[in-house]
Amino acid sequence: MELSKLSTSAWLLPSQFHHLCRMECARTSVDDGSLNRMFILGLGFVGQLFGSQLKKQNWHIGGTCRSEIKNARLREMGFDAQLFNNHTEHPIDYLGSLTSLEEVTHLLVSLPPVVGYGDPVLDQCEDRLRRRIANGNLQWLCYLSSTSVYGDCNGEWVDEDYPANPKKASARARFAAENRWLSVGRDLGVPVQVLRLGGIYGPGRSALDTIIKQEHLTESQKMREARRYTSRIHVDDVCQALKGTFDIPSSGLVDLLRRIYNVVDDDPAPRSEVFAFASELIEKEWPGKIKASSYACTSSGDHERAEGGEKRVSNARMKNELGVKLLHPTYRSGLEDIIKMMENPFQ
Repeated sequence: MELSKLSTSAWLLPSQFHHLCRMECARTSVDDGSLNRMFILGLGFVGQLFGSQLKKQNWHIGGTCRSEIKNARLREMGFDAQLFNNHTEHPIDYLGSLTSLEEVTHLLVSLPPVVGYGDPVLDQCEDRLRRRIANGNLQWLCYLSSTSVYGDCNGEWVDEDYPANPKKASARARFAAENRWLSVGRDLGVPVQVLRLGGIYGPGRSALDTIIKQEHLTESQKMREARRYTSRIHVDDVCQALKGTFDIPSSGLVDLLRRIYNVVDDDPAPRSEVFAFASELIEKEWPGKIKASSYACTSSGDHERAEGGEKRVSNARMKNELGVKLLHPTYRSGLEDIIKMMENPFQ
């Protein structure tokens, strides 16, 4: 380890300095994955894809899910899956029995907070989690949050330094969870990255799929129709950003232990525009197979009611610090790629 990288270490707590040294010494293992063990709290849409990519690089991947059926399927896929239902009033307290957490080098938190209850892991077993991290090998911790924490910004461009002002209960819970995980990392000297994600889409979860299934819009979706701007991100680019955070410590110690990144694409286009383009793609690929689109923008113009509020979210820090070159800088690229991989759903 270069001494120059420790030149500002005087401000670090002893535990933070210890974790920094251990992280630098172990950095060579990231390339081949031979010594890396990732645990993903929430093996959902993002967690499964990210974990699958790392497994191909010889990482050991464990994580949680909510049902016995999914748990069995994940184990068949090679994940060391554990049950954890975070949508009950009293989630299963499993952390006390998972001694493998002391062997984990990377921890990804992809569980949403429960409104009126809080973060399901920290509220249930924070003390035990802290003890396992303090006595273990953890080098990296990342919390997946949402751009909803910024609230309504009257359509302004916002970056990570823009004051968070969450209005909805779910957004306030997200922001509170962010700060709690940042506090865990700060106290134990483990670097924590918070990724504030736009709306995630990808294969099986896109405007194309919604139209093909001819599903009716929910009230929440109708409210989002009123937005002038909607931040989104393809799941492949979320995985790019996650991988980019592995190399943050090599850039120095400034803000090393806590860093926030907006993870969105370049085009905060309104939802109605996205659905119109998706309809065009489907009609071109499978003419006459869908009904006239019912996904046009609502006429209420009630932008203040739009879930999450009006804002355009900047991704400059993600690009500059994480080196992310978006695979899908706009929804057009993302949807075109998705439909190319689709089998004919109308057969």
